[in-house]
Amino acid sequence: MREWMRAPGHAAGPAPQVPAVLVTGGAGFVGSHACKALAAAGFLPVAYDDLSNGSRCAVRWGPLEVGDVADHRQLATVLARHRAVAAMHFAARIEAAESLRDPAVYLAANADGTWQLLRAMRQAGVRHLVFSSSAAVYGAPAMLPVPEAHALRPLSPYGGSKLLAERMLAESAAIGGPRWVALRYFNAAGADPDAELAENHRLETHLIPLALRVALGHRPYLEVHGIDYATPDGTCIRDYVHVSDLADAHVLALRRLLAGGEPLVANLGTGRGASVLAVVDAVRAATGRPVPLRARGRRPGDPPRLVADARLARDALGWRPHFPELADMVRHALSAMRCI
Repeated sequence: MREWMRAPGHAAGPAPQVPAVLVTGGAGFVGSHACKALAAAGFLPVAYDDLSNGSRCAVRWGPLEVGDVADHRQLATVLARHRAVAAMHFAARIEAAESLRDPAVYLAANADGTWQLLRAMRQAGVRHLVFSSSAAVYGAPAMLPVPEAHALRPLSPYGGSKLLAERMLAESAAIGGPRWVALRYFNAAGADPDAELAENHRLETHLIPLALRVALGHRPYLEVHGIDYATPDGTCIRDYVHVSDLADAHVLALRRLLAGGEPLVANLGTGRGASVLAVVDAVRAATGRPVPLRARGRRPGDPPRLVADARLARDALGWRPHFPELADMVRHALSAMRCI
């Protein structure tokens, strides 16, 4: 049993040092799954979270440090106290539509939050960082699937803040800051296949959990934002990638850095697109229940299609999704939702 879990008075010799990894946003959806993957890979995940959108009950594989990523002094203290060998940075505001209403909040949380973490890592002497980026940096792509070399034209302050954070990583590394990998993932979906973790935002905006809540009778209908896109059924097409596969990619990226690998920017996706209505059909099939719909206007900042070219992650990291099927993502999300 690891030291952080020992009961007072437990008689045992000193435990072997388990390399610690600071996980900002470790109580959130993707961050908590990454913590589980880190623990399985032999690391001690130290979740650092202000709990504004995360949950204490999702922190199950290591200690929780409650704090704000804007506080670089506290970050540096936590990094030093746990002797962290690296950090994974998930803490962020993530809603593109909200960012259009309040861009300053997104720049502060996502760009400045990343800069403060970089400051803290330099102060604590931590040399490796895996950054949770986003396909939102591409905007409306001119080609599909989208390669990493595609032009970067974000449609929202959210995407712009992620792009700015990526540039900070490169600029910081050029002056002696941490070495880094940035993972641009597409639409995180699903849930832990063991149903130990679920997607459970306080204000849920993601399609699969919203559609499941409608099917389970927790909401009266699902709003569909835009039914007149130039797609086969008129609704947006996205590349859904299982959250456990995302977590695995972050561990592979960490191993790359610890082995001396070069900085990397890589997409994470399945290379398959599913429309909003295809997701609704998958939810109906998984639950055996109807999902009433209401059409709404398009949301600003939503590109019609977004599908990943993830060959670089395969070649550079050895990453391959274990759960590429949309039906599995919906099934795992449903199982986990019923357990929480």
